[in-house]
Amino acid sequence: MTDRVTRRRFIQTTAAGSAALAGLSAGQAPTVFAAEADKPALLGGKPAHQGGWPKWPRWDEAWEPEIVQVLRSGQWCGYGGSGKVGEFEAAYAKVLGAKRCVTTSNGTNALITALHVMGVDAGDEVIISPFTFIATYNTVLMHKALPVLADTDPATLTMDPASIESRITERTRAIVPVHIYGMPCDMDPIKAIAKKHNLAVIEDACQAWLADYKGQKCGTLGDLACFSFQNSKHIPVGDGGAITSNSDELMDRCQAFHNVGRATGTFKGSGSFTRGTNCRMNNYQAAMLLPQIDKLVKETKTRQENGDYLIAGLKEIPGIEPVRLPENSRAVWHLFAFRYDATQFHGLSRDKFRQAMSAEGIPCSGGYSEFYYDGFLDEAINSRGFQRLFPAQRLKAYRESFEELKGNKQVVQTTVGLFNTLLLADRSAMDHILAAVRKIQAHSAALVA
Repeated sequence: MTDRVTRRRFIQTTAAGSAALAGLSAGQAPTVFAAEADKPALLGGKPAHQGGWPKWPRWDEAWEPEIVQVLRSGQWCGYGGSGKVGEFEAAYAKVLGAKRCVTTSNGTNALITALHVMGVDAGDEVIISPFTFIATYNTVLMHKALPVLADTDPATLTMDPASIESRITERTRAIVPVHIYGMPCDMDPIKAIAKKHNLAVIEDACQAWLADYKGQKCGTLGDLACFSFQNSKHIPVGDGGAITSNSDELMDRCQAFHNVGRATGTFKGSGSFTRGTNCRMNNYQAAMLLPQIDKLVKETKTRQENGDYLIAGLKEIPGIEPVRLPENSRAVWHLFAFRYDATQFHGLSRDKFRQAMSAEGIPCSGGYSEFYYDGFLDEAINSRGFQRLFPAQRLKAYRESFEELKGNKQVVQTTVGLFNTLLLADRSAMDHILAAVRKIQAHSAALVA
């Protein structure tokens, strides 16, 4: 990790950590007792967490009557926002504070629809975050446009606003900030840059249901915003998605495009139909999503409270840097992420740290890779279509620009994430997480040996 990491005083705690953390409330620093930490499980010690974790997704039999009723009705397709689809769209827009919502078959198609509606076309360029799921890249490529990568701010794991303007060309059409892991991007400077250069802003909020940026929900900050309801997401339905906006005109265009191009509301196209595709949500999916809205609100509060508790404890451990959020903003923690500095753990690699955490009963992820070196962007820019659309000099400069992503490289190499269901456990389980990290820190030299 770089000198962004604050060198903190070494702190040792008791074995389970719960006694040392007694009285800790969200946002407060823990009480610390100077005592020898237990040995990590990898060295023969007792695992910090010996119970399981909440399962995901979770089914509730109380949802079944409404779904069965839809199935028996035969009205399975939500044409033009009818039936349960329309009910969910209204309810989801309300909980976000958005004017309208249009549901789609998945988050990828939500992004495809939004990019089309904002005028992204063949030969255009779209600025995106590189630290994201592959769908963000692929939806731009689907339009035969170039996904230009802004850098990632290592402190936030989101798009660095300071890196955007240097990526803008005469072909740039839109900016797609990604609220990755449910952490809001710093939207004010991003929107200011977009306004200055007359660019659209499409929020990739596919992991950010109810995340808050300065009093507004993610999904209400850009021209359009896209969500996913895939199986792992906080409000899941197997596969599903949504687009939100405060613009009736843009929402009419989204409705038309995702509904095989049928003219809608203020958008008449060139007749009864215009360009479009079919990526509608079904009524039985919407019937499954509707009762989950209240569940989402309740579970978001639990994740946020446990996230605050973990941040307060982790920031006291040398070599662990919790993510910095924008001022007056709240994450919803699709993954709870922090950055790991191996130099403060006697050179213990991140992979070995994750292995040690797993042995403590706490699974964790390494996050996203540098996808832009995986070959699929090379395949795209070397294709016949992209060779026709872009000058060779531009494609060469584009490929070379990946080397400029120094911040993203740091993030890819140092990020550790805990899946969101861990934050749905009780407070004692949060103590177990903190105790595990402290044990590994205290005995990191032995783990390296």
